[in-house]
Amino acid sequence: MARINLLPWREEQRKQLTQQFVSRLFLCAALTAVVVFYGWYHIGSLIDYQNARNRFMQAEIQTLQAQLQEIKELESTKERLLARMDVIQTLQTRRPQVVHLFHELASTLPDGVFLMGIKQSQNAVTLEGLAESNARVSAYMRNLDSSSWLRNPKLELIEARKDEERISNFKLHLQQTTPKEEETLRRKKAAQKQES
Repeated sequence: MARINLLPWREEQRKQLTQQFVSRLFLCAALTAVVVFYGWYHIGSLIDYQNARNRFMQAEIQTLQAQLQEIKELESTKERLLARMDVIQTLQTRRPQVVHLFHELASTLPDGVFLMGIKQSQNAVTLEGLAESNARVSAYMRNLDSSSWLRNPKLELIEARKDEERISNFKLHLQQTTPKEEETLRRKKAAQKQES
């Protein structure tokens, strides 16, 4: 029988397998490095993209906050202007009220009653005067109460003068109103009566 030496062939085969293993190991390591690098690069680009979006959102938020501040300032300016307009409108509506007040005071004044002083604070009016009798003061109060520009006359004081018995000093309070306000008050009172 002939002797065949198989050792070099096996050794050659082991070298080839070792080379294949090493080359595959390097290939796997290279692929792993490529995948890791790609993952790192992709995640980095996603983070950069999200940071850019965050910066954009922060810039937009700051722009909106500036606009909101402007809106608040405009709202406060609007409120101040509306308040001024209300004051002007109130003054415009009250301007003819002085004329109506003096007209009503004079037209409702009966004979024998004389006004010595008039004080007005907002819508409250205080009258001081002289009357020849208490009945004339009562008549004056009824006349004032029937006026559409004046309401709620209340007598505070009536006393005879010491120097003349027939003449009395009086002081009464009343409210100045407009016919529109008076109509609104009458409607409210009527509604309250119906509810009761």
